[in-house]
Amino acid sequence: MKNKTITSLLPELFLICSIIYYWTLTSNLFNPIAIALLAIHMYQIFSKKMILGLLISTVVIILSLFMVLALVSELAKFSVVNQSYYNLLLFGSLYLGLTLLLAGLMFFKYLKLQMK
Repeated sequence: MKNKTITSLLPELFLICSIIYYWTLTSNLFNPIAIALLAIHMYQIFSKKMILGLLISTVVIILSLFMVLALVSELAKFSVVNQSYYNLLLFGSLYLGLTLLLAGLMFFKYLKLQMK
């Protein structure tokens, strides 16, 4: 696979890795939500549909912004700033920031395809 192909698929691959990580955290091997999300993303990688790409990226951006509010709410519950607070702040911010960045890149990638 070419290097350019991998970088153009980076947002989709990141989302697939996130889905697989979510799936491993659940206690149920048959997780219909994870299976459906994985199937949708795999379909998107192979078909490269504009509308579906824009829809997926928009939903991921909205959900990530919601999760930023959840992160801020969870950080506000700490009465003492300790190592757990810093871990949550660091890893939560990195993950959500990377998710927002890659979803934005995915949005603009499919927006450019629509304008062609």
